[in-house]
Amino acid sequence: MAGATNSEIEGVDVVRRPALAATVPDALEADGYILGTPANIGYMSGALKVFFDLIYYPCLDSTRARPYGLYVHGNEGTEGAIRAVESITTGLSWAKAAEPVNVLGTPSKADLEACWELGATVAASLME
Repeated sequence: MAGATNSEIEGVDVVRRPALAATVPDALEADGYILGTPANIGYMSGALKVFFDLIYYPCLDSTRARPYGLYVHGNEGTEGAIRAVESITTGLSWAKAAEPVNVLGTPSKADLEACWELGATVAASLME
């Protein structure tokens, strides 16, 4: 959130929704997405999967080429979670604004900075 709401990024309104609260209208109204998930047994969280299940077909044609960013946190299996999200976002034809932030174990200062950069990159991509 801090990176996406950086004061140097103008004209971008950031709306935060938990995955289980996000709706099809939320996804359709958004110009870009920052997705976050824990890695659960080598996969994205059930909540993020439910979000994708709900919005996939209603948003398939209307959200093509929208930028997104992804951060994943876990002790192991983060690669599977990243692969699953990238598979779905590829199907949606969303544009990856930055490489995923993959956080293993306790987040370090560098991990937190990478997440800040991720948010700033996605938000800045909307200014163009």
